[in-house]
Amino acid sequence: MASITNRHIRLILRYSQYIKHHRRSAITVTDEYRPMMKPRSSIKGVELLRNPSLNKGMAFTLEERQHMGIHGLLPPAVLSQDIQALRVMKNLARAQNDLDRYNELMNLSERNEKLFYRVIADNLKELIPIVYTPTVGLACQKYGLVFKRPRGLFITIHDKGHIYDVLCNWTEQHVKAIVVTDGERILGLGDLGAFGMGIPVGKLQLYTAIAGIPPQQCLPIMLDVGTNNEEVSTNPLYIGLKQERVRGRQYDEFIDEFMAAVVQRFGWNCLIQFEDFASQNAYRLLERYQKRYCTFNDDIQGTAAVVLAGLIAGLRITGKKLCDNTYLFVGAGQAACGIADLVAHAMTREGASLEEARNGPKASYVKKGKAIKDLPSVIDYVKPTVLMGASGVARLFHDGVLKKMAQVNERPIIFALSNPTSRAECTAEEAYRETDGRCIFASGSPFKPVIYKDKTFHPGQGNNAYIFPAIALATISCAARHVEEDIFLIAAQKLGSLVNEEDLDAGRVYPPIPAIHEVTVKIAAHLAEHLYKTKRAWNYPEPQNKEEFIRMQLYDTSYPYFGPNKWQWPEPHDKPRYIPSMDDNISLDA
Repeated sequence: MASITNRHIRLILRYSQYIKHHRRSAITVTDEYRPMMKPRSSIKGVELLRNPSLNKGMAFTLEERQHMGIHGLLPPAVLSQDIQALRVMKNLARAQNDLDRYNELMNLSERNEKLFYRVIADNLKELIPIVYTPTVGLACQKYGLVFKRPRGLFITIHDKGHIYDVLCNWTEQHVKAIVVTDGERILGLGDLGAFGMGIPVGKLQLYTAIAGIPPQQCLPIMLDVGTNNEEVSTNPLYIGLKQERVRGRQYDEFIDEFMAAVVQRFGWNCLIQFEDFASQNAYRLLERYQKRYCTFNDDIQGTAAVVLAGLIAGLRITGKKLCDNTYLFVGAGQAACGIADLVAHAMTREGASLEEARNGPKASYVKKGKAIKDLPSVIDYVKPTVLMGASGVARLFHDGVLKKMAQVNERPIIFALSNPTSRAECTAEEAYRETDGRCIFASGSPFKPVIYKDKTFHPGQGNNAYIFPAIALATISCAARHVEEDIFLIAAQKLGSLVNEEDLDAGRVYPPIPAIHEVTVKIAAHLAEHLYKTKRAWNYPEPQNKEEFIRMQLYDTSYPYFGPNKWQWPEPHDKPRYIPSMDDNISLDA
């Protein structure tokens, strides 16, 4: 063997230095080289009151006020969080409309984070429609008015080549969940450009309020590549780039760089949720990144899972299996195709073949037949047992459509899924009235209970909030590297099983919204069992009790203590020492 010379040693050292530098800058390593934020103990005085994640408002005790240098900066009364929450709800009740309530809540989140999430968590039924659909749609349309300060990152196409540098400007080190949009298809409202930032903000607020994921681990991001909506771009209050949308190769390179930069900055376990991308990008980006990153698309996969859960619950009323039904989809966008994919996947679990289930791309669901122009005639020809609306066209399910569904079915299943409420294919009242109270109904946006023939129906809301927070909680807690397709099927099956007979009798195909936090924990624990069983969880050691493990991760909305940390010493060590009497014989020699 040839002897190792000094030259060989120098080459080896240079190579090791290269590898060390490469690993530091490679996308497989979380960035640990940035300075941490100022520790809590050093934040005092006015700076403490201006920090929403630490501020307790008038809940600071006298001892805390004196210790933290804020005595006199607050009124003298000490108010509990309960009283603070009561005041917030009273102010919300006095607001003139839902947009004013949205503004009031966003202002609260900028002052007192823990109180904000406490109020949301305690009033989910009343406030989910405010912080998310349908009000968030209006807030996005008016975002130039409601915008006060940025809540997240805005990365533009002109930052291409420097996305990692922009991500480094976010001071939180341990980001575990990102919701990202390019604003091209905001709910059913179309291209709102940078005004669409309200969607990632709202989604991540539900991550915390429903799934208990700490807000410091969440990052909303707007990828601004322009907008083709002239009404938006010519608005003098528009906050984004005033240019036409970038498409093609430049767009793809921009998204590629973004995904790589997220991993470089926050690590492989950082969950990236794609939200409200246009159909032409949503599917292909999901296929492009699903096996390479920890990512999912809520519009395609989350919507599909929550709709499948509603079907599973609804079929407990009709007594049929999934594969015993005929499905008619009105609308062929990403949501409808995602639902069809997952339903077909579930049908194969019931024993149907791939051909029977039609598990494949959009073209696989297209049926050849005679040209029919009106929807009632289509229903008469196809005779569907399930009618799915994902068209974004308001009142498309008119009385003729609903009556025809009631003619061909004893218990028709009608899901009007388009958001916001103004775009719903029909209202709950219309569905129950035109089907003589026989339909099993669910919608994408909330509707109030309907009284028909002396019976009160509680329409189910197929809200993605039943699914995506649970998916995120399980993925983050278990440190999963990918979000596989079967995760959504398992989550849907679990959600469907959590609907009790009392809910079904009342017309609900989903658990009541006030129970959504407990439902989320149950689904996440069930998913954690699956992730560990299939060796896809990277958080070791494996916990024995998965539900207890999940609950340990949850964000606590109670206020922390800011007084001095005190403890006792045993006697006589806690007493001062005194000089002995001069009459005593004192020896100072050691």
